[in-house]
Amino acid sequence: MSEGKLPKLSEIPAFMEYMGQGWDVPDRTPPVVPGAAEAAAAHRARLAAALPGQEIVVAAGRAPVRSNDTFYDFRPDSDFYWLTGCTAEAAVVTVRDGEATLYLPVPAYPGEPGFFADAAHGELWVGAAPSLADWSSALGISVRPLAELPDPPALTEEAGRVLAELRMIKDEWEVDQLRQAVDRTVEGFAAVIAEIPAAVSGAGERWLQGTFDRYARAHGNGPGYATIVGSGKHAPTLHWVRCDGPVLPDELLLLDMGVEVRSHYTADVTRTFPASGSFSPAQRQVHDLVEKAHRAALAQVGPGRRFTDFHHSAMEVIAHGLDDWGLLPVSVDEALSDRGQHHRRYLICGIGHHLGLDVHDCARSSHEAYQGAVMAPGMVLTVEPGLYFHAHDRTVPPELRGIGVRIEDDLLVTPDGAEVLSSALPLDATGLEHWMKTA
Repeated sequence: MSEGKLPKLSEIPAFMEYMGQGWDVPDRTPPVVPGAAEAAAAHRARLAAALPGQEIVVAAGRAPVRSNDTFYDFRPDSDFYWLTGCTAEAAVVTVRDGEATLYLPVPAYPGEPGFFADAAHGELWVGAAPSLADWSSALGISVRPLAELPDPPALTEEAGRVLAELRMIKDEWEVDQLRQAVDRTVEGFAAVIAEIPAAVSGAGERWLQGTFDRYARAHGNGPGYATIVGSGKHAPTLHWVRCDGPVLPDELLLLDMGVEVRSHYTADVTRTFPASGSFSPAQRQVHDLVEKAHRAALAQVGPGRRFTDFHHSAMEVIAHGLDDWGLLPVSVDEALSDRGQHHRRYLICGIGHHLGLDVHDCARSSHEAYQGAVMAPGMVLTVEPGLYFHAHDRTVPPELRGIGVRIEDDLLVTPDGAEVLSSALPLDATGLEHWMKTA
């Protein structure tokens, strides 16, 4: 043995021979969610109808590097999963007229160096690896080695747009997955509420973030996006994902959370709670106005209505409320005009989006198919008005500074209206106070 240098195992013939012997075959069943393969076949048929004769190539992607030689968990590209139901890393699918060929890296089994030498993908390191035949049987499509794939063309802008617009209309299987995601999310809210005393006692925002993320990982893939837990002055920060502050007993607690289930569909729900269990008069004043705007927006969701209708309805309520409080420097009409928008100082974000495999689903759609379109049965979207009064905003009276409130629900557009999928969570302040005691 050489001094000071460890032997490279894959270069030792005796070790290679020994490592290739004595292994049983592990369970290599592909992790395919029931119904995913059938749904993917239907999705490919829809794509064929939209782009007849065109070959579409979509890659699953690879897990990004976290640091040096460690990686984040892999999550397949949403278009790729929608077309295949496959969760394999580095895979590529080609689709033409509904017929698909899936190209996968060939796994390394006993007798091959990668079996024990590839720390990122070797079966001895990361667990059982389904064969190409296993994947083909599970998904009902042709599967070939990735090495046989010629240099694939990149997904064109047109194909990306078409896929996004097709994904706007969810089929029954997708709606069922989203229902499950919402149900698990509501349960996750209850788990977080139960931990508020521990968070107030010193564990802080990150304890609540970790509580939800643990629940999401136990009952799905994990959170569908970075969980937002904002207490006090952090609540008005729209994407407060650092969650490194305390949970203050007399302040509001904004929770924006969603479970991504095994099929990669995610919920997106927000409620704002008083950490003490009771709203103060100023907190309730803000929450009541946001609730009023939220209910006005919900009433505008339905087939045949413009996607922007619920936005305008909520903004009108917000603008009138802010005017009543003396917070608008102009009239309500001027604020609501395209030349004004002064009320948006306290509501800078949009208040709704499509929901599905991505929390902000179908983002590559054209304006005409998204904000410029009318709603149709099968669409799933969020409605999420709010008011965000930052602690350092001198236009806000002292009693309102540091108050941030958002209410967000997930809705399915139905043939005759809309169904609020997240209706198990109350909207009104009194209902939230009661829910905190009983959750």
